[in-house]
Amino acid sequence: MALCTPTRLMAGLAMASLSGLLLGCGSGGSDRSAAASSVAVNSSAQATTSSAAGASAQLIKLNQLGFLPNSAKWAVVPDVTATRFILVDAATGAEAFSADLTVAATWAEAGEKVKLADFSSVKTPGSYRLRVAGSPDSHAFSIAENVYGAVTAASIKAFYFNRNSAELLPEHAGVYARPLGHPDTEVLIHASAATIERPEGSVISSPKGWYDAGDYNKYIVNSGISTYSLLAAYEHYPEFFATQNLNIPESNDNIPDLLNEALWNLEWMLTMQDPVDGGVYHKLTNKNFDGTVMPHQATTERYVVQKSTAAALDFAAVMATASRVFAAYENELPGLSARMVAAAESAWQWAEANPAVIYQQPADIKTGEYGDRQLADEFFWAAAELYITTRKDSYYQASNAANTTATVPSWGDVRSLGWISLAHHRAQLTAAADQALITGRIQGLANQSRSVWAGSAYRVTMQTGDFIWGSNSVALGQAMILLQAYRLNPSERDYLDAAQAALDYVLGRNAVDTSFVTGFGHKSTLHPHHRPSAADKIEAPIPGFIAGGPQPRQQDKDDCPVSYPSAIPAKSYLDHYCSYASNEIAINWNAPLVYVSAALQVLTK
Repeated sequence: MALCTPTRLMAGLAMASLSGLLLGCGSGGSDRSAAASSVAVNSSAQATTSSAAGASAQLIKLNQLGFLPNSAKWAVVPDVTATRFILVDAATGAEAFSADLTVAATWAEAGEKVKLADFSSVKTPGSYRLRVAGSPDSHAFSIAENVYGAVTAASIKAFYFNRNSAELLPEHAGVYARPLGHPDTEVLIHASAATIERPEGSVISSPKGWYDAGDYNKYIVNSGISTYSLLAAYEHYPEFFATQNLNIPESNDNIPDLLNEALWNLEWMLTMQDPVDGGVYHKLTNKNFDGTVMPHQATTERYVVQKSTAAALDFAAVMATASRVFAAYENELPGLSARMVAAAESAWQWAEANPAVIYQQPADIKTGEYGDRQLADEFFWAAAELYITTRKDSYYQASNAANTTATVPSWGDVRSLGWISLAHHRAQLTAAADQALITGRIQGLANQSRSVWAGSAYRVTMQTGDFIWGSNSVALGQAMILLQAYRLNPSERDYLDAAQAALDYVLGRNAVDTSFVTGFGHKSTLHPHHRPSAADKIEAPIPGFIAGGPQPRQQDKDDCPVSYPSAIPAKSYLDHYCSYASNEIAINWNAPLVYVSAALQVLTK
C-alpha cells in the first residue's frame, strides 16, 4: 500500500504547501504501469459499479472541500421523507444550524428527485457534516478563509507535472520525480509542413511546452485556450498569485510562479512559428500515440505538422495577451514582450493572407486532430487581443465584433475569450470599441447560465447538452463567464453564487458523488487516463488534475474491461484508466479550474 493515498494527499494539501506534501510522501507500492495491470487491480472494485451508482443516489452530495465563509453553500439531498436538515460539528456532533429543505424536484440529467439544503448563512469557520434523517451523514467539509488555496496551487502545479523536455527532480516533484522525456531539440518537418526554406525531413528545435492531455503530444490550438486562461487569471487577480510558491524550479526568481509556468509553454509556442512567413505549425507529435509508458520511455520520432489558420490565430491571440502581461517584467526578460507582440502580428498577417487553411490530418499521422472548420471565432479573438495590446483601431474593426456572439469557451470556440479580455480592459479601450456591446455580450451569456442554475433541481448550471467530452470544463467555462458578469455587476450576487455552484459541482455536488480533481476530496478520481499516472507505479495519481467528467456517448466502452455504471448523462462516468472519454485529463480542462478557484477566493467577500 502506498504511503501517499488520495485521502492523505487531500488532507496534506489542506494543511501545508503542495511542495511539502510531495516531499513527505513515500513511494507507491502498487503497479498501474499498463492498462492490463490497471484492469487487474480494478476489476473487482468496478464490478459493482451499477449498484454503486444506485447507492450514490441515496447520498447527500456537496463540495467535498468546503466553502468560504461568505460563499453560497448548497447541498443536494435525496428525496427522503424528512423536511429539515441539521448542520453538525464534524468532531463533536453538536448542532450548529438547522433549516427546512426545499420541496423535492427532479434533475432529469441524473434521473433523480432531490431536495436542496441551503446553509449559506453559516459563516463560522470549522469542520461540519450535513445530517438528514433517512440518509447517511454527508462527507465532512470545511468552512475556511483559504479553503481553495491548495486546490488552486495543485491545479497549477499539474502543468509542471505535464512539462515536456523536463526532468522532474525530487526536490520539486517528490515521489513523482521522473527523467527528462522528449527533449524535442531535433524535430522533423513533416511533408505537410514543408516549404522551400524548410523542406521535408529538415530538423528544427522545438523544446518545452506541456503534454496536452493523457498523451505526449503538443498542440497549438489547445495550448491557446489553456495558456490564455492562466494569463487571464494573473491579469485579473495579480495580487492573489504574486506571492504564491508552487515549488517549481523557477520559484525563487522575481516572476510569479503562475507566469513562470505559463512561460514554459509560451517559449515552446514561439518555436512553432515559421520565421520566414509567420505561419504556425498546428502540432508537434509522434506519428502514433505512445503506449502506457513514462515520457523517457517514449522515443519515436517527432514531427511538426501542417500550418493552419486556426493555429496562427490562436498563437496571435495568446502572444498578444502574453506581451502585455510580461511587459511588467522587462528587467527579468528583456525584449520578450516586444518579441511576443511582433510574433503575434506576424501570425495575424499570415492568417489574413491564408484565411481558410483548415487542418487536414495526414494519412500517416494518427494523433489528436483538433480540427476546426469554423474560424470566425479565432479571427475575433486574435483581433480583440491585438487591439487591446497595440491599441490599433484597425484590429477592432477587423474583429467584426457587432456580428460576433458570446458562447461558453472551448478549444473549438474561443470567441468569448475575446469578450472576456475586452470587458476586463474596457476602461483603457479607444473610442472605436462599443462598450455597451462588450458588457451586453458577457451579461447575455451569463444570464443564460444563471437562469439554468436558478431553476436546476441540483442547483447547477449544467444541462443535458453540456454533457459532452470534457463536460467538467463546460461547467468551469460557464463559471468563467458568470464571474465576468459579476465583475461587471458586483451588486448582482447571483452571478457569483452560480459560479460557486460550478466549482461545487466539479468538487462533489454531482450525480456520481465524486470530486473530479485528483487528490482532493473524500471520494476523488483515482485512475485518470494519463500516461504518467498509469505508468509511474505509484498508487495515488498525480494531484491537481481534473478529469473530463460524465458524458453519455461512451466512445471508449468497447475498449474498457468494465462497464459504465450508467448511460444517464450526468452519471455516465467511469473512473478507470481505460476511459479516455470520461476520465482523461487535459490542459484546457485544468486551466479554467485554476481561474475559477482563484477568482472565487478573491471575489467572495
